[in-house]
Amino acid sequence: MRIEYLYRFPVKGLMAEAMESTEVEAGGAIPWDRAFALAQGDSGFDPATPTWLRKTNFLCQMKNARAASLASFFDPKTGALMIRAPDGSAVSENALTEAGRAQIAAFLTAYMGEEARGTPMFHHVPGHMFSDQPKKLVSLINMASQRDLEEKVGARRHRRRFRANIWFSGAPAWRERTWIGQDIQVGGAVMRVFKGITRCAATEVNPETAQRDANPVEELGTHFGHIELGVLAEVIEGGRFAVGDAIEVLG
Repeated sequence: MRIEYLYRFPVKGLMAEAMESTEVEAGGAIPWDRAFALAQGDSGFDPATPTWLRKTNFLCQMKNARAASLASFFDPKTGALMIRAPDGSAVSENALTEAGRAQIAAFLTAYMGEEARGTPMFHHVPGHMFSDQPKKLVSLINMASQRDLEEKVGARRHRRRFRANIWFSGAPAWRERTWIGQDIQVGGAVMRVFKGITRCAATEVNPETAQRDANPVEELGTHFGHIELGVLAEVIEGGRFAVGDAIEVLG
C-alpha cells in the first residue's frame, strides 16, 4: 500500500491544501490541520479555555454548503491566510494576530449572510484542533473503497467530498474496516486505527459547484449496510511521511 494524496485543512469547513510531505508527533495531528475555525456567535467557544465542540457550532459544510466555493490558502511561515469568494471579493490577513482574525471573521460573516448566527468569531488557539472528534487524529481513506462506492451508484463522488488527510492505494475495497485497534506504519510514523469515519450531510456538497447534488450517506447505507468511508487513526510514534511512502499493517 502507498500514499497517493496528502492533505491538510487549515480552516475548518474550507478547502484542502495538498502537501508532498508532513511530520507528526505522538498524540498529534498533521500540523495546521483544522487550526482555524469560524465559531458561530451562539457556540459558546471560549479561546481562553478551549474545549471540543460539535461541528455545527462552526462554519462547516454540513450546515453551510456555500463554504465549499471559497478558495483559501494559508502560509505557516508568515501566518498569512487568503480567502477568496466566487465573485472575486477576498480577504488576506495574518491569521495569527487578533486584528487579522477580526478582519477574516468580518469577511466570512458577510459571506455567510443569513446562515451566520449572532456575532461569529474567527479563532486560532495554539495546540487546539477544531476537529470533528474530541481527540487529535489523522484520517485515511482507501481509494478502492471510494471507487467501489462510485461503481455501485454509477456516478463520480469526488474525493474532496470526504475531506481526508491521507488517500492510499493497494488494499482491497473496505479492507481498512478490519484494521480497527491495529497499528499501521505510515512512512516513518506509527498510527493506531481508532474507528471508522461515520459520514454526514457534508458529503452531499459537490466541492466543484458547492451544491448539494448527492447523498453519499444514503448511498453507503443502501449498498453497503453502513455509513462509513475511511478510518481515523491516533499517532502512536511520531515521524515523517510523504506522497509515495508505504503503508503497512503491523497488527
